Amino acid sequence: MATHFGQRRRFGQRRNLRLTAAGVGALVVAMVLSACGSGTSTAKPGSTTTPSASSTTFKVVRTLGNGVTKDSIKIGVGLIDYDTIKDVPDLASIRLHQQEIYDAFFKDINEHGGVGGRKLVPVYKKYIPVGSTATLTACTAFADDDNVFAVTGTFYDPSGESQLCVTKQKQRVLLTFDVDKSMLDQAPPGLLITPASTPERSVKVLVELLKKNHTFDGKKVAVLGQVKSAAIVNKSIVPDLKAAGVDLGSTGLLNIQGQDTSQPEMQLDSFIEKWKQEGVKIVFFSSYEATSLRFVQKVRKAMPDVQLLADNTQILGYAQGAKRAGLTPNPYEGIQAASGPLHSEYEKSDNWKYCKDIYKRQTGQTAPGPDTVIPYKGDPKKTIDTYGVINDACQLLTMFDDIATKVGPWLNNQNWVNTVNNFGHIENRGTGPYSSLGTGKYDADDNFHLVQIDSSLPPDGNFKALTELQDVPK
Repeated sequence: MATHFGQRRRFGQRRNLRLTAAGVGALVVAMVLSACGSGTSTAKPGSTTTPSASSTTFKVVRTLGNGVTKDSIKIGVGLIDYDTIKDVPDLASIRLHQQEIYDAFFKDINEHGGVGGRKLVPVYKKYIPVGSTATLTACTAFADDDNVFAVTGTFYDPSGESQLCVTKQKQRVLLTFDVDKSMLDQAPPGLLITPASTPERSVKVLVELLKKNHTFDGKKVAVLGQVKSAAIVNKSIVPDLKAAGVDLGSTGLLNIQGQDTSQPEMQLDSFIEKWKQEGVKIVFFSSYEATSLRFVQKVRKAMPDVQLLADNTQILGYAQGAKRAGLTPNPYEGIQAASGPLHSEYEKSDNWKYCKDIYKRQTGQTAPGPDTVIPYKGDPKKTIDTYGVINDACQLLTMFDDIATKVGPWLNNQNWVNTVNNFGHIENRGTGPYSSLGTGKYDADDNFHLVQIDSSLPPDGNFKALTELQDVPK
């Protein structure tokens, strides 16, 4: 039985960090599809004027957006409610003191003049990340009750309903992680932004890197994903592999619903038998759920010599959890993906120095690094991810500050979108040196390595780079 909780990517890696938990049946809530309603923005249209001072060429709309006054900007912050689920036995990593850490970064921005002289006013909402109910409720409350200008933090809903509630129905800016291309395509252009890269772009880069490394030569490749994110498999991974001239085996989609994995495990047994008959030598995993331990273990046991690939870097968290649990051999050993900076690279970077210095200045505490292991209640199998919260808060709030400052004094949706569409290179504190935003490009991260899991690396296994870090903006 497994339930999958989204957080975000870890340690400067790409897309990102997800946790797997079991035994939380009492916490599962029903999905409410209509919770968001059909609300619209209450901002009044304004007249256009001369170009802004931010060096862009668009005309400025002279009104203030929802949640914006002459002195303040309201920001909604979504956070997973670990206080409720932290003692679930199989939850491998938890986040504590999230609000206090976010408050430190809000305070730092405000102490340095805020955004264009306006103080940022956070409004926090915690949720259990099962289904869409909780995030849809948060969407409605952020817009209708709190009247925020933007929503940030961890706002996880793999269905995309909650992200579209914020941006399309409530007409608010959403700056968060766990965003795919379909969400960006359906949202009003420029209102949904992620500091990361979409799985679709990561897949395209990964396939290109693997082709250059001749990984596919003479080998048949099968793809394994899940029904809920079938579009990534059918509209991205399979077409990209075909375009690269890869010999394809059967595609498998697991019907992963809630905690009971008996059905998808039986489905996987059937796919494995078919792959054996087809002579499959490489299995390309898609989605956080499909790359969780039980499914990877099953493939490894039945096909011990198969090469594994993944469209996400949550595999590192899973691999480290398997190492701490004493699984030998580690079922994730050798699995390849496309990632941002390695831990060792990021820890030495100006971006991490910037974030850890703010944390130290505001809290008086030294920020744990990306490879620091903090056991929860002395349990080596469960860790406290303080680093991840620090990096998330720093990355998201700094990016919001940079964009909103460039918008200028008239902060509203139209000026925000125009600014994003003309931004170009942007500092992206949670990753490497290469990031950009522009018209039609709302996933910022452009940093890519081809990496491979090596469980011998300290402290509990890590990524090993197979190529140099590259700037891949498209």
